[in-house]
Amino acid sequence: MITSINDPMIQACMDQAKKPRQASVEIEGRTVTMRKPFPSPEDWRDLPIYFVMIDRFNNPIAMPHGSPWNASYSSFQGGTFEGIRQRLDYIKDLGFRAIWLSPVLKNCNYNPYTYHGYGIQNFLTIEPRFCSDPQRALKDPRFAETELERLVDEAHARGLYIIFDIVLNHTGDVFEYAGFGSTAPWVREPYRIAWRDSSGAPRYDWPEPPLDAPPEAAIMPVELRRNEFFRRRGEGDESDGDFSSLKELTTDYFEIDPVVADTYPVREILTKVYEYIMARFDPDGYRIDTLKYVEPDFALEFGNDIREYALSIGKKNFFTFGEIYDNDDVISRYIGRNAANPSYLVGVDAVLDFPLFFRLPDIVKGQLPPTKLVEMYGYRHKAQRGIISSQGEAGNYFVTFLDNHDQYHRFFFADPDNPHKYDDQMAIGIGCLFTLLGIPCLYYGTEQGLSGSGSQMESVREALWGKPNAFDQNHPFYQTTQKIAAIREHQPALRYGRLYFRPVSGDGIHFGISKTVEGILAYSRLLSDEEVLVVANTSVSSVWEGDVLVDFDLNARTKVFDLLYCNHETVSEIPVIDRSATQTIVSMDDGTVASVPVRVLNLRMNPMEIQILRNRI
Repeated sequence: MITSINDPMIQACMDQAKKPRQASVEIEGRTVTMRKPFPSPEDWRDLPIYFVMIDRFNNPIAMPHGSPWNASYSSFQGGTFEGIRQRLDYIKDLGFRAIWLSPVLKNCNYNPYTYHGYGIQNFLTIEPRFCSDPQRALKDPRFAETELERLVDEAHARGLYIIFDIVLNHTGDVFEYAGFGSTAPWVREPYRIAWRDSSGAPRYDWPEPPLDAPPEAAIMPVELRRNEFFRRRGEGDESDGDFSSLKELTTDYFEIDPVVADTYPVREILTKVYEYIMARFDPDGYRIDTLKYVEPDFALEFGNDIREYALSIGKKNFFTFGEIYDNDDVISRYIGRNAANPSYLVGVDAVLDFPLFFRLPDIVKGQLPPTKLVEMYGYRHKAQRGIISSQGEAGNYFVTFLDNHDQYHRFFFADPDNPHKYDDQMAIGIGCLFTLLGIPCLYYGTEQGLSGSGSQMESVREALWGKPNAFDQNHPFYQTTQKIAAIREHQPALRYGRLYFRPVSGDGIHFGISKTVEGILAYSRLLSDEEVLVVANTSVSSVWEGDVLVDFDLNARTKVFDLLYCNHETVSEIPVIDRSATQTIVSMDDGTVASVPVRVLNLRMNPMEIQILRNRI
């Protein structure tokens, strides 16, 4: 077992990755030959992402440990790498081209509650509980590595890309606070601590972690076995304390060395770890957990170092995106670099789009007016002025979502008295997710109608495979997602086009962005001479009939827009109406009002109806 980042086997692995080779993979009775390391995609906007929580997705040989399958179960349910591998075609057929895996590295083996993977104890080993034979994997780490390798290789052979979820901010519950236990109130000065042995017992004769402790004890790699590399202040806020029992690393610890260059040793260790993980297991991107809680300069350095290492092994577009649960002002401190910054480093590529998440689900459900979305994008444009990203304009690559594992309820709500009453909201949600700016990401089970809700995050972390007919490709939500994903795949404007919100009118004269709840959300994606128009009636009870503006100049010769998708019965083409002879009054996004000639589509939309249309060129 590798215990040190300076192990010759790590360096050999990293050196080998710089020598591209051909590998053959057997899938479905055929041999696929591919390059390793696997080349990056040209543009990540081409790759909708499916987020899998490993422990909760699938186990083909055993039922979930908890009962029922959708209970708020706080321990390991038994999902495996093999369970994901056997459902790769299910995910690809759904329309996804990338899979984000929750963390794969080894958590504390004595802790049954970190099934989510974010409580890492050994940064150099794969979690044995995600394997088809956990006991064998615990004794033989190579067995776990082989199952993860097979999953990644077979995904690549199908043209799917793999994103690993990684952690920079904290570790698992690797020590106890003297007199308190796993958690303690925040204090300014570090507590006295006792490091845990292989069974999880606190060792008060280990006030410092012994370098010769077994690999299952304390923390790995051995280079992290220093007290000063951990804050040891108890539970805290922001970047100054633990996440409950997850122990925060001191990523800003600075060391003055009279012999070699002054360093940030924790940062250097973590960077080397994740360069090795890239070389060893060949992922195509990293989602960085709790990035908000590390220092912005570390985010800059880490993003840049990972990108450069990826380039050195032939991964020319390795994608990094961080979790920054905050607004666009805070986000702008963590992505790319500010052009005014004298540094030449360019950091993390993008983030999870929390500002969109804070608004879009409520707009789709008619609980916020569409103007809130317009305001968000307008503010983002200002917040990102001067930001340089390796991908271009960073906001175009934000990973968008409707819900995830860190919420208390899923996007879909099934009314107990009428379970299908709000099914159409799913079509609007998926439709907007796949047609707005960014890279759409779907949380596992959404396509099967999972609707968990409760007072614990476990409420939305159901064991999907325990659900009857869990992977039903005829499920209405599966087919809705499949259809909309296919439209996005075949319409370049929905991946690369500019975004414009469209004023609407009920009387054909006064046009503006819908300002009321249960309003009309309308926007276009424009690319060259293509316009794709998306219109949604977010009311749960009212029919709407009116006009929607389309681009006046672009559609000078356009006669009709073709209907690409609708979740209700409607006509297949809509004529373009020229109202240039009409005295129209249009309220613009910026608050100005103008009387201008317009071209419109006249639409009649049922409650909770979405239409996706494209100009016929």
